[in-house]
Amino acid sequence: MALVAQHHRESSSGSIDRGHLDAGKYVRYTAEQVEALERVYAECPKPSSLRRQQLIRECPILANIEPKQIKVWFQNRRCREKQRKESSRLQGVNRKLSALNKLLMEENDRLQKQVSQLVCENGYMRQQLQTAPATTDGSCESAVTTSQHSLRDANNPAGLLSIAEETLAEFLSKATGTAVDWVQMPGMKPGPDSVGIFAISHSCSGVAARACGLVSLEPIKIAEILKDRPCWFRDCRSLEVFTMFPAGNGGTIELLYTQIYAPTTLAPARDFWTLRYTTTLENGSVVICERSLSGTGAGPNATAASQFVRAETLPSGYLIRPCEGGGSIIHIVDHLNLEAWSVPEVLRPLYESSKVVAQKMTIAALRYIRQIAQETSGEVVYGLGRQPAVLRTFSQRLSRGFNDAINGFNDDGWSVLSCDGAEDVTVAINSTKNFGTSNTLQMLGGILCAKASMLLQNVPPAVLVRFLREHRSEWADFNVDAYFAAALKSSSYAYPGMRPTRFTGSQIIMPLGQTIEHEEMLEVIRLEGHALDNEDAFLSRDIHLLQMCSGIDENAVGACSELVFAPIDEMFPDDALLIPSGFRIIPLESKSNDVQDALPAQRTLDLTSSLEVGLATTNHAVGSVSTSYTARSVLTIAFQFPFENNLQDNVATMARQYVRSVISSVQRVAMAISPSGSGPSLGPKLSAISPEALPLAQWICQSYSYHMGAELLGGDSMGGESVLKNLWNHHDAILCCSVKSLPVFIFANKAGLDMLETTLVGLQDIALDKIFDDSGRKALDSELAKIMQQGYAYMPGGICMSAMGRHVSYEQAIAWKVLLDDENTVHCLAFSFINWSFV
Repeated sequence: MALVAQHHRESSSGSIDRGHLDAGKYVRYTAEQVEALERVYAECPKPSSLRRQQLIRECPILANIEPKQIKVWFQNRRCREKQRKESSRLQGVNRKLSALNKLLMEENDRLQKQVSQLVCENGYMRQQLQTAPATTDGSCESAVTTSQHSLRDANNPAGLLSIAEETLAEFLSKATGTAVDWVQMPGMKPGPDSVGIFAISHSCSGVAARACGLVSLEPIKIAEILKDRPCWFRDCRSLEVFTMFPAGNGGTIELLYTQIYAPTTLAPARDFWTLRYTTTLENGSVVICERSLSGTGAGPNATAASQFVRAETLPSGYLIRPCEGGGSIIHIVDHLNLEAWSVPEVLRPLYESSKVVAQKMTIAALRYIRQIAQETSGEVVYGLGRQPAVLRTFSQRLSRGFNDAINGFNDDGWSVLSCDGAEDVTVAINSTKNFGTSNTLQMLGGILCAKASMLLQNVPPAVLVRFLREHRSEWADFNVDAYFAAALKSSSYAYPGMRPTRFTGSQIIMPLGQTIEHEEMLEVIRLEGHALDNEDAFLSRDIHLLQMCSGIDENAVGACSELVFAPIDEMFPDDALLIPSGFRIIPLESKSNDVQDALPAQRTLDLTSSLEVGLATTNHAVGSVSTSYTARSVLTIAFQFPFENNLQDNVATMARQYVRSVISSVQRVAMAISPSGSGPSLGPKLSAISPEALPLAQWICQSYSYHMGAELLGGDSMGGESVLKNLWNHHDAILCCSVKSLPVFIFANKAGLDMLETTLVGLQDIALDKIFDDSGRKALDSELAKIMQQGYAYMPGGICMSAMGRHVSYEQAIAWKVLLDDENTVHCLAFSFINWSFV
């Protein structure tokens, strides 16, 4: 039979292949020959010429095949493999687009129903307004009275089943219906490359977020992952199933007690007492829905929940629908009432923002499931030979250890150490913490944690965290890192007699892995160190840290940014002991879209130089950046230190001083990266921040001496920037306010900023009368005339309020007029708060 080159093909069985030899000729391969070639292809898809010749020699069945024919066979085989992979990829994209199109059509139907409902309500309201009588009577009360749920015994299975069925109906109406007015999550546009479609509530009780997306896992597997909330929800401390019994349709009803970490040291943690209902619908969809049960005393005893505020879960859950061609479509709804009343007013946006709930819970759940799906399919590759499950465990342990340090729960063994003076840094100790089977801390007395929270103004959290990650030498003391790391090696470098080591200040970042959208990175950091003496000079002094960085995408609205790290051994095992420390920055207000577009992604790369030259260079460096960024954020810092029993006091002092120095460094960095260039700064840099700072410091000191007949700075006669530096570091809190009908603060030294828990920028938003209580305001009003006439006045001790809502006590306050150089013009009023401390 004649064979023509234009009509070559393989047999349907796949056991015959033809390779091109020359024009017009083909060769037919036997099944044995194809099998031999496939074995080689599996080991080496692109063999060299020598390898092909060796193959012919080693396989007698290929003896009649020329090397050129073998080469053509491998070329054809690679081409078919590439086509098969491309076809599979395109089929996957097509399935995803089809599923997204289905979701968008469902969303469009929901919106059309919502529009129709609003039109009907609008027509009804118009009719009511036109026919409403001029007067009203008590009968109108019945029109606005909402139906109340009948009381049911939570211990009665029939009553719980009734609650479960109501929860299911309400959840489905939120997931696919019009029960909540959903709007698109800012910055999360749907598309073929997006994780899913995200929305937040526009106006409803509590805060709510919704997500839907396609995942290549079966519904049952997804349900198992989502029900194990602590594995993917980083803020979940624990979830305990108290009761479980079967319901209809093969479903189950569970009574759950859940504890949620507080994100900062300034707010209490939350707990929930909920009913969770799992069932399967007629169309094969799996539903997991949940709601809070009434009764503040429900759940564990009051002692176990003493450090928690009981929050409420409104009908929420997961709808998991099997998808044609494999995989599942997931609908997620999170609807919460986080009891914002229980936190300081400045933090309430954190508990009243649907964007924060979306980032922390809704989007996090969908991303985690997609991560598991890609790891299962082998699409994700990690460094240093670590398995994905091991690296996920490391990330979870870092996050959990950092949250434990911030919250300091009593049942974990934490207790707060008392300290004298201003409690700007809280120090807690834990001598009973269970470190598992590790023998590393056998000789240590426990863990000591120094932590603090502060308010940042006009500082993009993502930019700040990127800078802290890339420029560790700008804020860290490597000798403290050395102590920290050495303490984990059987306490070989006991504090304070650490072996002398010189660090280069450089760090080497070795990536371990990152999530599919790069919102979280896990890496090993190596800090290079060298011995200062010849003793043991051959031993490595390098420090290794396991570090997790997240939230560095500036367009992620409502996302928190973190940098958490823990010292590790160079070849850390899978069960390595981790004692995390780090930073967490949570935005309190959302950015405008203009600011999101204006902030460049890599702006931190040139900031090191700007930290050395003050404001002028900083403003030049960020001159192209929009200055309309006015959002606030709260920064929480927590550092943990192992200690020996006999060194507890020394380590506590060192920890407190170190965290204060880190705070000062972070404030300096924040000033440099603030788009407005007016962030906080320290020490003599104040003269670079504000041209008025230096003469103002001189006027404050001169006016004090003029009125009081004494030197404010203890007789220090130095002038110039020395006056400003000494005033800035003065131990008493010194505040200056404008002379207006509504006085606001215009300057404070470091102690004043610490007392008010604010920054130089945030200081300008604080009015004088807002910091005093009623007795303090009365004392000020009675002394104000005396201050203006006599020039000064002594005010009795009392209580004032910081910007974070904390009470501050002071033994005495001195107020005086600040005069200009002519000693006639009153520039402002100054206050000195003596021996202040947080209550």
